[in-house]
Parts: sequence; structure tokens; C-alpha cells
Amino acid sequence: MKITELLTKETMILNLASTSKGDVIEELTDKLDRAGHLNDVKGFKEAIHKREKESTTGIGEGIAIPHAKTSAVKRPAIVFGRSDKGINYDSLDGQPAHLFFMIAATEGANQTHLEALSRLSSFLMDNEFRNVLINATSTDEVLSAFDAKEEEQEEEKASEDTTHTTKLLAVTACPTGIAHTYMAADALKSKAAELGYSLKVETNGSGGVKNKLTDHDIQEADGVIVAADTKVEMERFKGKKVIEVPVAEAIRKPEELLKRSANGEAEIYSNTSSYEDEINEKKNERKGKQPAFYKHLMNGVSNMLPLVVGGGILIALSFIFGINAADPDHPSYNAFAEALSTIGGGNAFALMIPVLAGFIAMSIADRPGLAPGLVGGLMASTNGAGFLGGLIAGFLAGYAVLLLKRVFSGLPQSLEGIKPVLLYPLFGIFITGMIMMYVVIEPVQAMNTGLENWLGGLGTTNKLLLGLILGGMMAVDMGGPINKAAFTFGIAMIDAGNLTYHAAIMAGGMTPPLGLALATTIFKKRFNKTEREAGKVAYVMGASFITEGAIPFAAADPARVIPSIIVGSSVAGALTMLFNIGLPAPHGGAFVMWSVNNISVQHILLYLLAIVIGTIVTALMVGLLKKSKPQVA
Repeated sequence: MKITELLTKETMILNLASTSKGDVIEELTDKLDRAGHLNDVKGFKEAIHKREKESTTGIGEGIAIPHAKTSAVKRPAIVFGRSDKGINYDSLDGQPAHLFFMIAATEGANQTHLEALSRLSSFLMDNEFRNVLINATSTDEVLSAFDAKEEEQEEEKASEDTTHTTKLLAVTACPTGIAHTYMAADALKSKAAELGYSLKVETNGSGGVKNKLTDHDIQEADGVIVAADTKVEMERFKGKKVIEVPVAEAIRKPEELLKRSANGEAEIYSNTSSYEDEINEKKNERKGKQPAFYKHLMNGVSNMLPLVVGGGILIALSFIFGINAADPDHPSYNAFAEALSTIGGGNAFALMIPVLAGFIAMSIADRPGLAPGLVGGLMASTNGAGFLGGLIAGFLAGYAVLLLKRVFSGLPQSLEGIKPVLLYPLFGIFITGMIMMYVVIEPVQAMNTGLENWLGGLGTTNKLLLGLILGGMMAVDMGGPINKAAFTFGIAMIDAGNLTYHAAIMAGGMTPPLGLALATTIFKKRFNKTEREAGKVAYVMGASFITEGAIPFAAADPARVIPSIIVGSSVAGALTMLFNIGLPAPHGGAFVMWSVNNISVQHILLYLLAIVIGTIVTALMVGLLKKSKPQVA
């Protein structure tokens, strides 16, 4: 497929009216919609903005390539926009962007479409071609330029020189796999041809792996460059000199990377850690680096969460039939309520701690850590060590397997295949199990009992203070480390049978988006049209206990919004403690209200009152602190 089958006169704007990044996305999307390529304009814009949050698509050299692959696209297309003045697009080189190519790929885009998009990426790396686009006076000239460039590429491919002596390999990959993957590949290939190096590039794009490196390729290579922002297969490069960088580095500095690789200026890859971990660490450096402990913990929590949510809501549903409806010996017994309770509590919740431990261990030691972690977590769960024991089991299993990898690293190559299927699980489970049985479980049991007794003995004042702190923690970073620390504590308390603390946590997590949504309704002049529209969505997100619904507002005005939501959440959390609210469902927001204190109507109303008061406090603070805005979209 030719690029000009995706880029047409109907999808070009040679004189953009936009003056900002958001305006450009809006203008190009509208053009795409008017040309009949979208079936969900809002969904497509959300997909574009989501990609921009991962990393800017302003790649430098005056080019920006916003892109998305989504079901919101009816027919794949490319929209071209040009700005003579240039627009600040947060480009990697800090310079204004002049040429904009918005790529809209369907969710099931076929390979011919993706290959055309990859060619577009490579064309834009050519200075002369960019100048042709900048100076074009009509849409016909733009289309002719692309047709001529495609013919030129075909001629170059036919006469490609294969006499190079230095043999290098590269792998490129980005999260979306549409633009950056191929731009990095073409930047490297173009520069390698200039330098006289033989280079084979494997692309991990949205259409799958292309030009896959073979064992023979790897064996013969003098060096390997991995330019990726997502996980790629790294085990195959063990023993080779490998340079690992973000995908943008290959676009910006291809010559530097190629020369470093050719000169042997790289570390020998030993597979001592997952490259995905390193990618996350690089991203975290830009955001304020998070410790490895938190990253491993969150891997366990995120994989445990579906069990927590699904199981918790099923337990909550069982209470609709009565407080004791799941008990066969009680007069209110209901067989369906028992089934809900058994599936949610007896099964989903029973897997909660083993899965937590298993995926913590897997984050540390990759797949070999999973089995020891699961076993250690099950031992904690069934022997009274609870949530804390599961955490210990996960980290214990993960680092035990890392130690085993080092111990067995000296074995002959012929035994490599039995390590993951025999040695790691056998010794990993043994070591984890023995330490859990004879060292961890008994003292953690005692610690859990002491904590439960201490929490149970807290007076009203101390409970109010704790509710204030837990509620406020949910709003500090809206889904970040502090929020997740409070949420994890709440789940641990539910597991221990103490339901009041998670009630404060859920109230504190619901309040930020609800308060901001209410503020957009009451104080309309304080928000622009886009923010008021976001406020409507925030009502639903707040009711669903999705604290992240407050993030767009906090990002736009952190100095006023964040203090407001912290105060509102703290008030809501403290009031739930004052009202002695208990909540057995760990997630679900308004949809699990019936489970509050075993469906006591009085407690449900008090819980709603706590959330409403916290919501009003947030809304009033935001309204008083913010200034009126010009009423534009």
C-alpha cells in the first residue's frame, strides 16, 4: 500500500490555525473526522492523549507524529498539518514543530497499512524531503513528493550494498509500535549505510516482530543496539556486547550509538535483571525515581487487584440476602448467597495472598520466581501470617531465586535447559518454604495479633486521627505510591477482619473526583469547557472509587487542587471512623454500599453523609481558591 492511499487531499491542512499542542491535536482530529475516518471522535482523542502521556511524539527536527491504534478509527488514515510559525509540541529537542502527521490506525490494522506507516517514518528522517514538504504550495505537490520518494526507496532497495564488514544488530520497539519503532529503525539503517556498517534491524511494532534476528545473526554480530521503551526478548543476547537505550535515542543519536557499538563500547549482557525493570527505572528517573521495593510491591498488588475487586464485590452481593444468608445453619440461609460468598471469599480471596507473593517474586526474579512466591504466599495465608506474611514471602522467594541464578551460573551450558524447569523451582520452593515455616510464620502471627489488638484498643480520638491520615493519603498522589500504600493497608485490615479502616480509605478515595466534579457544576466560571466536560466523567469515576479521575484537574492546577482534595478526603476518612463504619468490600465505591456494616441502613446513610461532606469541603475549597477562566474550550 502506498502512503498516498492513506494521505489524501481531504486529510491535509497546509496552514494550521493552532497555536498550542492541544489545539493541534484538536484541529487534526476534526479534519480526520470530517473526512469520515472516525466512528468515535472522543475515544480517538483520548487514545492520542494517552500516547502523548507515555512520551511525547514530537521527535525533533520540526516533526511531530501523534498516533493511535484504536477501535475509534473507522478507516486508517494519515492527516498532514503544517505550521510556518511553528508550535511548541514538547519536542525532544525543545524546538517548535512545523510538520505534523497524525496517524490513525484501526484496532485490527493489517500489515500493508502498518508497512506504509513505517515508510512514512523513514521518509521524514530525510532533510531534503522535509524541505520539500515545508516549501510545497499545494496538496498536489505534497502527494507528488511522497510518490517520488516511494519510487526512490524502491530503487535504493534494489541496489542495496551488502559488502560491509562490521556487522551490527539492532532491535527497536515503542509502546504503541506505530511510529517511533520504525523511525528509530530507519535512522539507524540510514546512518549505518553512511558509515559503512552492515546492520540488521528487528522491529517490534504493532504488527508483530519483523525482520527477526536469527541465532546465526546474533552469533556473527560485533555488537547489538536495543532501542526500546517496552520489554523485548533479551535472553538471546547473553554474552554479546549490548547497548540499551530508550527508542528516542536511536532517532536522535544514531551515529553515536552505531560508533559505540562498532567500537565495542558496551557492556556484555548477562541477564542478571529484566530489561523491563531497567525501562521502568529510566521512566521513573524522569518522574522522580521510585524505589525497586515499591515497583515489586505494585506488581504484586496490581495482579492481586482483580481477585480483590471481583471477590470483594461477590461477598458484598451475598449480604443483600441477609447478614447470615450464606450460613447453612441460619434461618435466613439462601443457597445463592452461599454460592456468592464461597466463590468470592472462599476462592477469590483465598488466592489473594498467594498471587500477591507470586507476582512480587516474579517482578524480582522473572518467571522462575513465580512458583516459590505462590507457595510462600499460600503458606502465609493458611498459617495465620496473613497479608504481611505474604509480602515477606514474595520478597523472600524473589531474592532466593536471584541467589540461585548466581549459584547455578557456573553449570555447563548443556544443563541450561533444566534450570527453569527443575533447579529453580525445586530449590526456590524448598528455601522459601523452609524459611517461611521455621523463621517467618510464627513471629508474623504474633505481630498480626498484636496489631489487631492495638487497633481494636484505639480510642475514638486516635481512630479519628488515623481516619484523617488514611483518607488524606488517598488524595495526595491519586493512585501513586502514597495512595497505594493506604489502599494496601486497608486490604490487609480486611484480611485480618478489621473493616473500619478500609471504609475510611474508600471514602477518602472517592472524594477527590466527586469534589472536583461538584466544583465544576457549582463554580462553572472557574473551569473552561473541557474541564467542565471532564467533571461529568469525574462523577462516575468518583462513585466507582477511581481516585485517578482527579488527576487531570490536579495536573492543570496542582497548587489549588491538591490541598483541596487532601482536606476533603481527610474529613471523609475521619467521619467514617467517627461513625464506626465497617466495609468488607475492598473496591466498588457506591456499587458496594449495601455491604456497609452488613447492610445496616443507618450505617449506609452515615457513610454517604461522610462522603458527601468530604465532597462539599473539596468543592468549596476549589471554588474559593481558583480564579475564573475565559470560557473557551
